[in-house]
Amino acid sequence: MQFEAFTFGAIRIDGVTYDYDVVIDGGEVRKRKKKPSKKFRDEYGHTPLSVEEEIPWKCRRLVIGTGAHGSLPVMKEVKREAERRKVELRILPTIEAIKALEESAEGTNAILHVTC
Repeated sequence: MQFEAFTFGAIRIDGVTYDYDVVIDGGEVRKRKKKPSKKFRDEYGHTPLSVEEEIPWKCRRLVIGTGAHGSLPVMKEVKREAERRKVELRILPTIEAIKALEESAEGTNAILHVTC
């Protein structure tokens, strides 16, 4: 998987530009469906990542890119679920998350927030 560009609001992976949050699951890229987490928005001031979303848990390591400024909240239930499943969880600003994926993507899935 080739990460070619990341700017506020867009990410380019393998020649395709996405202007929305993406989930990388087993090497496949899909849109993050954050609707299940929207009910927590008022509590966090931003739609957080919650366990109610389709998180790609079938991995050894899950990298979460929290946006250009690292503002995506990750709910504590996500952290607990990762621990329960024995999945290493890396929560980083998206640019650092991309670097982590470039260094070692084997056995790794990701959720990448492309704004804030």
